[in-house]
Amino acid sequence: MPRWIGLPALQESTSDHTRLAGYFLLFRIWWLADISSSDLSILLEEYFRLHPEKRDRQKVIFFLDEIQLVPGWEAFTRHLLDTEKVEIFISGSSAKLLIREVATNMRGRGMEALVFPFSFREFLRQKGMEPEAQPDRLSEAKRSSLEKKLLEYLVSGGFPETGAANARDRFDLLRGYMDTMLLRDVIERYSVSHPVALRWMVRQLLGNAGGTFSVNNFYNDLRAQGIPVAKDTLHSYLGHLEDAFLVRTLSVAAESERRRMVNPRKAYPIDPGLMPVFDRSDKANLGHALETVIALEMERAGTELSYVRNESGSEVDFLARHYDGRQELIQVCVDLDSATTRTREIRALTEAAVKYPQAELHIIAINTDIAHDVPKPIRVHAASTWLLSLNN
Repeated sequence: MPRWIGLPALQESTSDHTRLAGYFLLFRIWWLADISSSDLSILLEEYFRLHPEKRDRQKVIFFLDEIQLVPGWEAFTRHLLDTEKVEIFISGSSAKLLIREVATNMRGRGMEALVFPFSFREFLRQKGMEPEAQPDRLSEAKRSSLEKKLLEYLVSGGFPETGAANARDRFDLLRGYMDTMLLRDVIERYSVSHPVALRWMVRQLLGNAGGTFSVNNFYNDLRAQGIPVAKDTLHSYLGHLEDAFLVRTLSVAAESERRRMVNPRKAYPIDPGLMPVFDRSDKANLGHALETVIALEMERAGTELSYVRNESGSEVDFLARHYDGRQELIQVCVDLDSATTRTREIRALTEAAVKYPQAELHIIAINTDIAHDVPKPIRVHAASTWLLSLNN
């Protein structure tokens, strides 16, 4: 993806764009390879040399993109906050930057905002199809149209440039995204010594979205194939992939930290459109794609997620703990047409509800035409309606 540097207009103008340009400075650090924090100070002084009337008189907004690539950026940013009349927006493609580094170095003076690929509502908004009415007030024709668009969204995903691309171009575009993120945000940043093992891990995680992943089992598989890599290294690689926003993982719901550690984690790509890049079955796995979208929507809302493994061995896709204390047990499926499917989903929810009696019980499906024989208090939701009911 292109990177560029935007500098403020050098002269005042009557247009809104150039008037605004004099009030902020946007640096795309990717173009400024191998610069140091002292070089950033030079850029700062050059800006105020061009606009001395703004120093100490007007608040200037600085946008610093990919700032984590500059060694010592923390000291520069902190100094800027302490000595100048500025607001600073720091952006980057790494969770390490947004969560750990900023929290440590800004010491309470910053607020983070995670930027995800488009949600379903944003996907519709991009296409000019966002409904104005509440989901439960839409006509049947409108709901059918939304369900059709949901199927499209589950396949193409939420990266802005993929929405209008054909299947071949979308595949190449997403594969390019993955290669870039792996090389820049993982291999180069963390000096990965076993890139082959890392790529095998990515194929395993994204080719089996919604499935369980055990580092111990993966380690044994690599050994069987003659790929020597330490188990601790694999744990680090999994953390790096999460830091780079390539995958999100969920632990099993348990009070015991040891049980959460020893049980496999469930893994999801950061966007459902990435699944076909690694799934070679040539099948549209709508169930796992929908499960991925639900997990991402919950994370977007700040919900604490885990999955439930019942004593019988059955599983509930999500235990959602909301910030207000509300709990939900959620099963995700394509449809409820099959009596076997209905029985399986209901039994898993009912069993989990014994352990989590305060939790609301939900089934989210793409097709809910055959939703009878579902006992109360379980509620069945059409996926398109449920996704649009969220605030995003």
